[in-house]
Formats: sequence, C-alpha cells, structure tokens
Amino acid sequence: MIIINVKDNESVDRALKRFKKKFERTGVLKELRSRTFFEKPSVSKRKQKERAKYKQQLFANDNY
Repeated sequence: MIIINVKDNESVDRALKRFKKKFERTGVLKELRSRTFFEKPSVSKRKQKERAKYKQQLFANDNY
C-alpha cells in the first residue's frame, strides 16, 4: 500500500506526481504485465542474460 502525505500548501498535481513516481518504483505495473501471459523459463533466462549483457556494456563504457 502506497501512502503519500500531502504537505501544507502543496498542490494536488504535485502530490499526484509524487504518487506516480512512487508507484513506478514499486514495479507493481511491470509485475502485473508480466503475469498476463506465460513466458517459457528458457525465454525469460535469455532475456535476463541479454539485459545483463547490455548493463555490462553500458557500465564498461561509462567507467573509462
């Protein structure tokens, strides 16, 4: 459950923006979308390896 405390003199738009950011960070929507269809374990492992490879390349270029 996500709780957002609205501060004094804070607009509703600003509070809504903070709520959306917090909601995205929790990964609820991503989890929901991943559960809507079945993905074979081999496919998920392959995607995980590709993501790891991409991150390795990204950080390798970043640390020069």
